[in-house]
Amino acid sequence: MNIYVGNLPYSATEAELKQTFEQFGRVESANIIQDRETGRSKGFGFVVMPDNAQAQAAISGLNDKEMNGRRLRVNEARPRTDSDPRSSFRERRW
Repeated sequence: MNIYVGNLPYSATEAELKQTFEQFGRVESANIIQDRETGRSKGFGFVVMPDNAQAQAAISGLNDKEMNGRRLRVNEARPRTDSDPRSSFRERRW
């Protein structure tokens, strides 16, 4: 299951994110999304856990919990779509 993790501290590392989720089960991957230009964290990421029961336990156990002074927002990631409503606005160049 792919899990969205929002409101991450900007100082968080992928290793810390993985370790936080491993208390609930096996973590396949943990990725923090970074700004392409600056390389700095955007404050959110994704964790992949192969066992759905463990993933649900992680979501329940970590949502609204504090990590380095910030309350995490944790839920099942929605599938990515090709239709980003903001992309068409950017292309119009009013």
